[in-house]
Amino acid sequence: MSDAAKTFAIDFVERNARGFVTLNDSIFYFGELGVQETRSAGLMTALLEKHGFKVERGISGFATSFMATFGSGAPVIAIHTEYDANPSNSQKPGVAERAEIVPGAPGHCEGHNTNAAVMISSALAIRYAMEKFSLPGTLKIFGASAEEQLLSRPYFVRDGYFDYVDLAFHDHVLDTFGTDYGMMQSAAVSAEFTFHGETAHAAVSPWKGRDALDAVMLMDAGLAQYREHMKPTMTMHRVITKGGEQPNVIPALAACWWYFRDPMAEGARLLFERAQKIAQGAALMANCELEIDVRAAVWPVRLNQTVAEVIQRNVEAVGMPVWTEAENDFARALQKQAKVPEIGLRPKISPLEGPVVQIAASNDCGDVSWKVPMGRIWFPGNVPHLPFHHWSAGAALATSIAHKGGLAGAKALAASVIDYLRDTGLVTQTKASFKAEIGDTVYKPLLPDGQRAPADLNQALMEKFRPAMEAHYIAAQPEFIV
Repeated sequence: MSDAAKTFAIDFVERNARGFVTLNDSIFYFGELGVQETRSAGLMTALLEKHGFKVERGISGFATSFMATFGSGAPVIAIHTEYDANPSNSQKPGVAERAEIVPGAPGHCEGHNTNAAVMISSALAIRYAMEKFSLPGTLKIFGASAEEQLLSRPYFVRDGYFDYVDLAFHDHVLDTFGTDYGMMQSAAVSAEFTFHGETAHAAVSPWKGRDALDAVMLMDAGLAQYREHMKPTMTMHRVITKGGEQPNVIPALAACWWYFRDPMAEGARLLFERAQKIAQGAALMANCELEIDVRAAVWPVRLNQTVAEVIQRNVEAVGMPVWTEAENDFARALQKQAKVPEIGLRPKISPLEGPVVQIAASNDCGDVSWKVPMGRIWFPGNVPHLPFHHWSAGAALATSIAHKGGLAGAKALAASVIDYLRDTGLVTQTKASFKAEIGDTVYKPLLPDGQRAPADLNQALMEKFRPAMEAHYIAAQPEFIV
């Protein structure tokens, strides 16, 4: 790369590879679930503060979310990502068979730990490039807790944190190195339906009870009947979170947690509205009271073509990591365990793709992507074909595969942001393309007015497992030098 600022930033990431590795592996071993990422967020915010960022913690009511700011004026560029783990996926890194670090404990099984290391390393590289080369603008770094529950970023957007942002970048682990554009992921509403009844002895005097579990089952039956009338693009799925304590006591409390999805926000909203009516009918039939708590509500993810083209040019300039035979052997061993094609690691970067085919899964960054132009960089930090949220997808996340792939991602991300900092015309062009892409769509949050962040989500699980997990934490602290 001939540009001095980008060359400096890429060199910064490379010479701080040890800091990257320590940060990546520390968050891997923390293995913290959504809203409980206290050590992960604490480590990142301490690093950002140490290097001159102004940090606001606990944004939008999420104790483990944050916004860190460096610089001033235009353009205002945001980088955001997630760092939560998943339940029951503790896995020893570098082991190509099921081997838990702590039996039953949470663990990273997708790569959000590497997402975080990429974001922080690139942020520090950009920050020092801005200072050294007098690049104008403001850099905002958003730590987004609880992506696995689709939680925090719609709150950030609703609460105005992106009101004055010009464009945004999201980094995410994959097994490829590249980017894409178009409608990526679906809208979703996540809600818990809690029914309140009255206890009674189920054998002696059941007629005195009001069975809350009956209401849950009636709601389930009602939605099952409604599936015939759903549009083919709509999906919904659920778990019963409370179903009573023992069979001979009529449950006075029962609850179910549902996800409602559609390619567009309006479709997800309409599906949720129908579910509310069916829940009300179930409560009426079971003579129970109903309480509805919207846990999350997200717009579909859409990625801007202009930002994607900028990212792709920098991905091509950085190039795919060169994998060793040992790394490929490990990848193939994992693929064999997961019963997927044993192709090893991908040797080449991926071409720019778009418009892509939208998938049914969701991500809570969707709201950001309708507020401002957004691009996503996919970096090669995991093994091809492994299913996320499976132990096998956790085995490479604190190995050289994640380290090399993440470092490549941090370099390309830093270079892409610098392209915008030094070229206001590119910012203007991107905003114009964004306006053309969204057309007459008006963004309005799906979150209900007054909805507040859940503070106790996953608290009991982390309190149960954290003491045993602490024995495996890394003692070293990540250090980044200028």
